Amino acid sequence: MLDWLAELLSYNFIVRALIVGGLVSLCAALLGVSLVLKRYSMIGDGLSHVGFGSLAVAMALGLAPLTISIPVVMLAAFLLLRLSEAGKIKGDAAVAIISTSSLAIGVLAISLTTGMNTDVCNYMFGSILAMSAADVQLSLVLGAVVLVLFIFFYHRLFAVTFDETFARATGMNAGLYNMLLSMLTAITVVLGMRLMGAMLISSLIIFPALTAMRVCRHFRSVVIVSAILSAFCFAVGMGLSYAFATATGASVVAVNLMMFLTFSLIGALQKRRRPA
Repeated sequence: MLDWLAELLSYNFIVRALIVGGLVSLCAALLGVSLVLKRYSMIGDGLSHVGFGSLAVAMALGLAPLTISIPVVMLAAFLLLRLSEAGKIKGDAAVAIISTSSLAIGVLAISLTTGMNTDVCNYMFGSILAMSAADVQLSLVLGAVVLVLFIFFYHRLFAVTFDETFARATGMNAGLYNMLLSMLTAITVVLGMRLMGAMLISSLIIFPALTAMRVCRHFRSVVIVSAILSAFCFAVGMGLSYAFATATGASVVAVNLMMFLTFSLIGALQKRRRPA
């Protein structure tokens, strides 16, 4: 076991993927708790499609993918939130419109230029080989920013998550913190797409939060357990991906699914043991 682990860590690209993936998983899990409780969980899926579209256009034009995608996805997050708040288009419909349109634009851009190739598949389904040294540096900086902002504004995000109406009544600018949550999610989604792919990145947001909620009852405990589970599942998924030569994103999702089923069983047993 130790020999296998040493062999795994001897590859620089795997070490880079573990570092960046662990940080992105941590950020996604922390944000995911608020997103799930506010029923914004599908925003991650929608933004991942926007991210793929912008990445595809950037590749077609020969531009730096991450440099283009991050501001585009942040703009999409702003538009999604504004559309939902205006009430003209329901939240799920707004996500569907923007995500499918972005995906179609990305596919068209690639079809008219380079055509569907391995790089495109890497963005759609993830690849540990997709992380360059520049990507690692940018991901670490932005991931650290997301983490610091979440911790700094933890209490305000908690307030708008559980009772936005009361938060507004106390004078808090709830719209600002909803926007902050959306922007941090946008950054996390783009960073995670290199490893998980556009089709699977939303799993990092949804699964850890839902898994932790099976056994935890308080917001802080859900956040802590969710963060630990997310980092653990990513590391195990990476190991399985290397051992069995499977897709990284799919392996991580499979481990998350197993943990969700395990915690669901534990939660059901806990309910049976509680006195009526």
